Amino acid sequence: MSRDLRVLVLAGGLSYERDVSLRSGRRVVDALQAAGVQTELRDADVALLPGLRADPPDAVVIALHGATGEDGSLRGVLDLFDVPYVGCDARTARLAWDKPSAKAVLRESVINTPDWVALPHDRFSELGAAAVLDRIVERLGVPVMVKPAQGGSGLGASVVRAESELSAAMVGCFAYDSTALVEHYVAGADIAVSVVDLGEGPVALPAVEIVPRDGLYDYAARYTAGLTTWHAPARLSPPVAAAVAETAVAAHQALGLRDMSRVDLIVDADGTPHVLEVNVSPGMTETSLLPLAVGAAGLDLGKVLYGLVERAVARAV
Repeated sequence: MSRDLRVLVLAGGLSYERDVSLRSGRRVVDALQAAGVQTELRDADVALLPGLRADPPDAVVIALHGATGEDGSLRGVLDLFDVPYVGCDARTARLAWDKPSAKAVLRESVINTPDWVALPHDRFSELGAAAVLDRIVERLGVPVMVKPAQGGSGLGASVVRAESELSAAMVGCFAYDSTALVEHYVAGADIAVSVVDLGEGPVALPAVEIVPRDGLYDYAARYTAGLTTWHAPARLSPPVAAAVAETAVAAHQALGLRDMSRVDLIVDADGTPHVLEVNVSPGMTETSLLPLAVGAAGLDLGKVLYGLVERAVARAV
């Protein structure tokens, strides 16, 4: 396949993660251009669809984060316009985007994921907050992790270490989503595994270990220099590293994903991996985990992205 392909990178959008998305988009453009691919950055705004109709690109790379890039809606629109794109289809994106639904699939596939309760704001209010919170603590204990059922970049997420902190954490979470996911907190190493498929099946790249200075990998820790240390590859024994890689690929396959994903896990003190969530539009910024994993594997980001573009174009032939 020729490198005369014209690729459109979509970034920006109107989610809380707009600024991060623009940084991801610029990184993707730079990487593909360095690999010799004609690449253009474009926002997902009212000018997008007329442009797709008038001058469709050979393929799209979605660097949008948050709902716009990850809930499947944009992918469905690209399907309507017969524009190939890198990544999973609309149906599987919707599944992965909704954390409780994705966790249910993982549990059915016998993949470790922490116990959880998903609680819509309306039910939280109608049934009485105090009674609901008491039952959550009885069921899951403390500490727990509270985070939006749909969302990314650690926005609205917090660790609750005492029962008295749970109410405030729920309020903070509901500022970002109408449903809160309350999850049993598993202590251990924060690990991210990027999965890519360049034509021979999904393969796990070297795991990246995340060590936030303040203990929580929230928005600031992800995107502020100096707040997090990353180890790529992660400091895992060979057997645990192999188990983590196997678990990540299994999660990718269980959710029906394609091309690439990022699987976020906790590895507990016994070396057992627990899948927290799976991201179908991984960040591509200078502090993002997939590019770190690509580098740890001794690969070139532009060449990897070009290989994924080739796969997207081939699917449309």
